[in-house]
Amino acid sequence: MSRLTASFWVSAYIARLRLADIPAFVVSHGDDTAGAVLVKQATLDGQATLFHRSFDLATGDRTWAVLAQGAERDVDAAIARQRGFDPDLWVIEVEDRAGRHLLDEDGLA
Repeated sequence: MSRLTASFWVSAYIARLRLADIPAFVVSHGDDTAGAVLVKQATLDGQATLFHRSFDLATGDRTWAVLAQGAERDVDAAIARQRGFDPDLWVIEVEDRAGRHLLDEDGLA
């Protein structure tokens, strides 16, 4: 099975969020073809959660896992560290007071 390019996935994800009236922004544009994607979900109260794609070793499925969580400045520091390792990294910021990010919906893993 072929994989979607990173830029296509990001565009589709942003469109899906907009349809749900959830503001989202590309904070860092990574490699169009194979860049990894981080999603920062900010609840606009100084708190945030950072998600990254990982594999469930038991099932082989791709899942979204929490990479960092807590004060937004600490999550931003985690993003900066990850960008230091991977300059081709995409960073998407989702802003929703209710904490919605849609990553748990079908088709986004």
